[in-house]
Amino acid sequence: MGEARSLADAMPELLVDARHIGNTVSAGWHGRRRSGPGETFWQFRPFSMGEPARRIDWRRSARDDHLYVREREWEAAHTLWLWADLSPSMAFRSSLSRTSKRDRAVVLLLALADMLASTGERIGLPGVTRPVSDRNAAERVADALLHLAKPAALPDSSGIRRFSDVVLIADFLDPLEDTARWVTHVAGTGARGALVQVLDPIEESFPFDGRVEFRDPETGLKLTTGRAEGWRQAYQERLAARKDALRQLAARAGWSYILHHTDRSATEPLLMLHERLSGQAEARGARGGRL
Repeated sequence: MGEARSLADAMPELLVDARHIGNTVSAGWHGRRRSGPGETFWQFRPFSMGEPARRIDWRRSARDDHLYVREREWEAAHTLWLWADLSPSMAFRSSLSRTSKRDRAVVLLLALADMLASTGERIGLPGVTRPVSDRNAAERVADALLHLAKPAALPDSSGIRRFSDVVLIADFLDPLEDTARWVTHVAGTGARGALVQVLDPIEESFPFDGRVEFRDPETGLKLTTGRAEGWRQAYQERLAARKDALRQLAARAGWSYILHHTDRSATEPLLMLHERLSGQAEARGARGGRL
């Protein structure tokens, strides 16, 4: 309940931050809608000589002296599923950062939803909301996040289908086997995606010395060490191995992996996501929407 109230109190400010960050990078953000295989009407365009006559939309053409073709929207990047891990471990914030991992993940999620919705994409939270194309997608997502029954590191994947993109934002410090199983299953449907690992800078540097008590916020488990500095090298090696395993997992699935620290600007991962998602869309377009 405390975590839910904390998020509810912070949400208005997080929405404002997300809009500000989104506006900062929106100049380079272009919609990925284009003509191609699909069932959804996109636009009418003038008929070009040499095209098959069966493509002419005679009803539209009857309105004036020109011939028009009805184009359908290319659906390879039609739906984008977004997820932010809001489990207790994400609430962590050290003295080296001004924002918690949870708040940064939410800002990235809302900014991404806002920018993608403005280009006509359909946005959804897997297992929570159906994908919709709505200019107020960020507000819809924010409201859905506030009403999650139980925040989870990984979402329900049953609704994710081929021609979808998935963005997972988390610290990915849960058992790696769970993440690997989820990504492998979703990638097997033909969906493409990105893993955005959000870490506090103190989780990288491990600057602890002397007697330190560590506590797991999800299980309540406590561990006390007399000389924390003696653990630094082994800890950093294990963290590096975890990041490398996530990078390899994403590569095997044909996905992207992005590492972000909360003391850095939130625009950095958004720009990288734009580059990766745009690249995936163009690659699909070159293959006629096929994976």
